[in-house]
Amino acid sequence: MTQYPIVVQVVIDKPLAQGFDYLWDVEKLGKFPEIGNVVEVPFARGKEIGVVIKVSDHSEYEIEKLKSIDRLAPLPAFDPSLLRLMNFASQYYVHALGETILPVIPQMWKKADNWEKIPEKLESAKKSKKKLDVIAEGLISQEQLNPSQKNALQELLVNQEKENQFRAILLQGQTGSGKTAVFLNWLASILQDESAQVLLLVPEINLTPQLERRVKAYFPDKKMAVLHSGVSEKKRGIAWYEAMTGKAQIILGTRLAALTPMPNLRAIVVDEEHDPSYKQQDGTRYSARDLAIWRAHDQRIPILLSSATPSLETWLAAQSGRYEYIRLDQRAQGASLPSVHLINTRDPQNQFSPGDVGAPKEKSLISKTLASAITKTLGEKKQSLILINRRGYAPVLSCSACNWLSKCTQCSTYTVMHKAGALGKRPVLSCHHCGLVKPIPQFCPDCGNADLKTLGHGTQKLEDAIEEMWPQARVLRVDTDSSRKSKGAEALFQEIHNGNADIVVGTQMIAKGHDYQNIGLVAVLDSDSRLYSADFRAAERLFAQLVQVAGRAGRSGSSTDSGGDIYIETQYPESPVFQYLLRHDVDGFLAFIASEREEAKLPPYSYQALIHAEGKSLDKAIQFLNELKTRMKSRGMITKELKVYDPVPKPVMRVAGSERAQLLIESVNRKTLQEALEMIDQDLRQESTGRISKTSRIRWLVERDPISI
Repeated sequence: MTQYPIVVQVVIDKPLAQGFDYLWDVEKLGKFPEIGNVVEVPFARGKEIGVVIKVSDHSEYEIEKLKSIDRLAPLPAFDPSLLRLMNFASQYYVHALGETILPVIPQMWKKADNWEKIPEKLESAKKSKKKLDVIAEGLISQEQLNPSQKNALQELLVNQEKENQFRAILLQGQTGSGKTAVFLNWLASILQDESAQVLLLVPEINLTPQLERRVKAYFPDKKMAVLHSGVSEKKRGIAWYEAMTGKAQIILGTRLAALTPMPNLRAIVVDEEHDPSYKQQDGTRYSARDLAIWRAHDQRIPILLSSATPSLETWLAAQSGRYEYIRLDQRAQGASLPSVHLINTRDPQNQFSPGDVGAPKEKSLISKTLASAITKTLGEKKQSLILINRRGYAPVLSCSACNWLSKCTQCSTYTVMHKAGALGKRPVLSCHHCGLVKPIPQFCPDCGNADLKTLGHGTQKLEDAIEEMWPQARVLRVDTDSSRKSKGAEALFQEIHNGNADIVVGTQMIAKGHDYQNIGLVAVLDSDSRLYSADFRAAERLFAQLVQVAGRAGRSGSSTDSGGDIYIETQYPESPVFQYLLRHDVDGFLAFIASEREEAKLPPYSYQALIHAEGKSLDKAIQFLNELKTRMKSRGMITKELKVYDPVPKPVMRVAGSERAQLLIESVNRKTLQEALEMIDQDLRQESTGRISKTSRIRWLVERDPISI
């Protein structure tokens, strides 16, 4: 028995700024404590899982009143580098340390009652490893690279022998230029060290199966851990353990994987680094890409940022020399870039006329020009890919007599009509914000009129129209509704790869990263809805999506391939987004928006944060933020360097019955903004329980570097 008390400070997953002191009983727990231990502790009237952040022999509280640690998880302690990352994320994103670190731990390890059984699970997992269906496309050795790829690889390898050196590298290459083959060859050189670990981040779950097969084919003798929310609780828990103990050499995952413990991390790749999916939209609202860069800098290792359409921030860093810059300016196997065609929907020549054979019932659904191109593509035995960024049958149901619209009762948005079979056996109205599902009314709820009509169109209505226009074609719809009905998105993508679909209709799920081999035509409908928006990043995002979806065409690898065609329906063909796309001029477009942002002093030429507020009443949320702004002004916080705008309702003001507002804070100085946010957080915490104001009952949250405002 030790002669002095061992006191540990533990953080838990609560919006609390401080940790809590507990006693550590060596005889009970079987070992001395380490910073980073995962433990179970008594808290209030229950139990909580926590992480030890401090070990001491004294406490500010009476030792006799301290409770003891209940259990110690059968895990190694978090390594110091991960704890440094968590502390930085907590401070930078103004979020409690416990709320930042605990979500990283998989659910399997948060159930202390199961801890004793976990060794059995780990053992059974070894015996029942499912063999991955490896495809040959991953087998691209250095000898098979084209000259452009070889040059890019040599640039990556040139400084590789220098250890303990941070390098941030932008690998910018046209879609289909073979960026993946380049970074897999680069990772191969790093993984020659049997103890080395590498992290490979992708923005979305849908992109992981294809890349997983390719990585497995390239590294058949390396252990890989796959981490994302689509993996079962048990598999994710085991994969996380293998990453944490250094057994897995390749860690592949979505944004949460950026915070996974990896004791021997030697390199990071962020694929599609521009993608907004890397930004967490609840809890600690971190950017996985930005934290991965910080982690690489802290651990003095290289990080590769790969994209055909880099984010403006990354592109400017490469232009200035702050990041290394490597280009791939030709498609693999010499294939051509797709030809871009803009269809001006205001031009009558592009529209169907009354009596035209093969016209859709709704003339505005597909233009005559696009229909002709699809027919030609079908004749060439090529596949067509049609993108519309709206799932469901129709965005709104309306009454022709009194103009009633199908608004959601819980949100300030409309419910979307889904046809039978999408979300159930009957057609329904569904809210894509709160999840409300209700039957379609037979009569108008306001006037009793039975003539209810749909306004606009989504993937389901487009699917019906295409089946009617081309009855002999095999039509496949790919969105979250159809992937729920089938065996998942991967099964739908495999149908495309296998050539079992002639026309594919889908949302942005189909647009990124997939290596389709027989796409002759890509079409984008309703692009204008994303062109003009209150969000200053709208044009940048639309351009990136158009380049990405255009890149799905003409990837067969044949030097005789025409490169395919992309057709974009728009009322504004003169917009810079479309004009730069016509020339495949990514750098020109980024330079154009950089000059616009610099003139307006918008990010990345300034730094922003949002204070979110929500409650039962919008007026109270606005009042709460106005009072905060008044306090900031009275304390001299609002200066020439720190601009605070008036509070406004959020773009979607009401969700699930709560009404929401936001306060935008902006500064040209990052440090000034950080200090202001820390003072705001401290100020609001003094009169709150957790993040709920004691007086107004308003729930609040600080968000650093928002990606939409």
